[in-house]
Amino acid sequence: MKTLIISASPRHDGNSHVLAHAAVDGAGSAGHTVEHVFLDDYVQLMLDNCRRCRRPEDQQCSLDDRYAELLLDKMLPAAGLIYAMPLYFYGMPGRLKTVFDRLFCYTSDSAPQQDSVVSNIMDKKVGVLISCEETYVGATQGVIAQFQELTRYLNQDLVGVVVGHGNTRGEIVQDPRGPVAAARGLAERLYTTPVSDYRLDTIRSNRVW
Repeated sequence: MKTLIISASPRHDGNSHVLAHAAVDGAGSAGHTVEHVFLDDYVQLMLDNCRRCRRPEDQQCSLDDRYAELLLDKMLPAAGLIYAMPLYFYGMPGRLKTVFDRLFCYTSDSAPQQDSVVSNIMDKKVGVLISCEETYVGATQGVIAQFQELTRYLNQDLVGVVVGHGNTRGEIVQDPRGPVAAARGLAERLYTTPVSDYRLDTIRSNRVW
């Protein structure tokens, strides 16, 4: 399976990168094809007014960065997506939020690639890795809830979330709860971990495992 690991921090040697690197190792050890990218290489511009900024000749997005390459060539072909991020003001970094905001440019009715993007962004396995300096459990609850809703809306499975604590560069390896090993395990078992999200009419077994 093709697994794409997306690092949202421009700090390529920070704590969230430690988690991302562990996920690369985990996915690779499970035999999956792994690619690791940094968002600051692809995303520079925020969502604009599509009614104003689409190119008139072909209705393509006119925002001139590498977002289209990230979405069309890397995210859509992947079976699994793992986002590695530091916690910024109790939410995801703005560059990562822009990844989701700009999906509108490719999924709206006026988008030339709408059918392809909509069909290929769904049915993915998703993992989230968060580095945070606070051990207060509520610090990350807002962004975790946001990922829960984003993945449900996109018809994806949120397989798991790993939160590690650290501030100075590399300090996350000292977290006694073992987030680095957990990040590796999440990626290793991304496609084999059961995900259940029942509705009233869901046909289900009376056993979990």
